[in-house]
Amino acid sequence: MTNQDDLLPVGLEDALPARSRAIVQAMRAVLDSMDSHGYDRVRPPLVEFEKSLAGRMEGVATRRMVRFTDPDSLRTLALRSDMTVQVGRIAATSLAEAPRPLRLCYAGDIALLKADQLDPARQRLQMGAELVGSDSVAAASEIVNVAIDALEAAGVANISLDFTLPDLVDTLAEKALPLDAGRREAVRRELDTKDAGGLSAVGGEAYLPLLYATGPLPDAIEKLAVIDAGGVLASRIAGLRKIAASVGDRARLTLDPTERHGFEYQSWFGFTLYGEGARGALGRGGTYVIKGSDEEATGFSLYIDPLLDALGDQTPVPRKTLFLPLGHDRNVAARLRAIGWRTVAALTGGEDAAALGCTHRLDGTEAVAL
Repeated sequence: MTNQDDLLPVGLEDALPARSRAIVQAMRAVLDSMDSHGYDRVRPPLVEFEKSLAGRMEGVATRRMVRFTDPDSLRTLALRSDMTVQVGRIAATSLAEAPRPLRLCYAGDIALLKADQLDPARQRLQMGAELVGSDSVAAASEIVNVAIDALEAAGVANISLDFTLPDLVDTLAEKALPLDAGRREAVRRELDTKDAGGLSAVGGEAYLPLLYATGPLPDAIEKLAVIDAGGVLASRIAGLRKIAASVGDRARLTLDPTERHGFEYQSWFGFTLYGEGARGALGRGGTYVIKGSDEEATGFSLYIDPLLDALGDQTPVPRKTLFLPLGHDRNVAARLRAIGWRTVAALTGGEDAAALGCTHRLDGTEAVAL
């Protein structure tokens, strides 16, 4: 019977050996892939001052952070809820003088005070890459392809990307399809919910064509191109075409130009990653500006739980495991480990080697199958 004191809080769980092994394998594959593209790993701290975590990106909600008071400074600390903001701080401070573009990658746990209904986890492993110093089409093309490479390296199949234009409403509202500041948020809200009636009710009739410029990229981008916006969309459409051309047939591409969920701090371009077998998005990316330094950047983040969903059954293949009896030759055991054996050493001499998961037993200098 489980002791009530041993129960974990809602949204938190232990990763047992099989799952831990799958997590580590996927994380290594993703990090190695990003490293192969020239992205250097950084390791920000788990805890920072709340003001710092909230001050580098638009849309970072401190109410979702686990916060507490620092006994030394008496200032409010917070557990990080997104590592992207920390990479932005590092780029703007410790690596401010480093040559640009600056390529950084990361992997680590984040924590949320309260999870949402679609994803109940309150602790998540986040991995990602940030290209600091550019939000150009070339930078976006590189980041999209690095993200695809990372997912492929981890074993994800049939990857899909959904492109979006996070600042589209603000861009159009300035001149092409004028909206006063008071109506912009209402129009964004109705576009988010894809509610044509609601959009008309708040005075956003001119934005109705955007609701239909969605779906497979080739068709959707043509529908976006025919919207009369005085040419203000031309550079964005050209950018989307170039990014899509860089991807080629490596992934299925779709477009939802007004999608904003998860893109609150991004600027002209965003994308969501999906893979076969995953229940939700594998990650998100796009262009943004680091607050404080006002430096452009482009990046993406991946999350381990949906990634493992996409990988399917991760039942580990039994490894050759060698049982080492009492008094075994340590040099022989070391040599066998060096060529790939996994060893389990006896402590009492009464162990059941098979029960401990061993497939072989060391007999002198030879590995003998059990």
